[in-house]
Amino acid sequence: MICGRCGAPTLWPVERCTECAGRRLGFRRARAAVAYSGAARDLVAAWKEHGLRRAANLAAELVVECLEAPAADVITYIPPDPSRLLVRGHHPAERLARELATRWGLPHAALLVRAGRTPSERQTSLARADRLKNARGAFVAVAKTPRHVILVDDVYTTGATVSAGATALRRAGGREVEVVTFARTVRV
Repeated sequence: MICGRCGAPTLWPVERCTECAGRRLGFRRARAAVAYSGAARDLVAAWKEHGLRRAANLAAELVVECLEAPAADVITYIPPDPSRLLVRGHHPAERLARELATRWGLPHAALLVRAGRTPSERQTSLARADRLKNARGAFVAVAKTPRHVILVDDVYTTGATVSAGATALRRAGGREVEVVTFARTVRV
């Protein structure tokens, strides 16, 4: 069983769990194909940090196998951090979004850009509260957003990044933003 809003594992069905209750989330709901641990964690590391670009195909296959396609007009993705894009040479979330768009028969578009401010540290190095604060206002929509949007990222950790992206999409006209990620951090 999972939380109806953020997709966190729960002992029984709930609309909002302790992880997302009391938080303002920009998205309608979030879902991930796998837990971010073990082999999935190793795959993400190889995909993101070691240039295993083919992993996007595998990740998309697992997402399609594990999740029902949300109703949407378009698929978009969290935009890359420019310095990490330069180092990596590719952007995992964009590649995953393109693969999902093909498999689900939906158009994809780059609807978000970074707001120009550069965080002092990578999100992965920050505590949960700092991640939430750091992500606020980090994205801006570049065009009018269709009503129903799927927002893709590679890993859902605290939800701060996807919530900030979803908020920007909603400000630009999106009414329902569904988040889809390959993996999700599970807290015990």
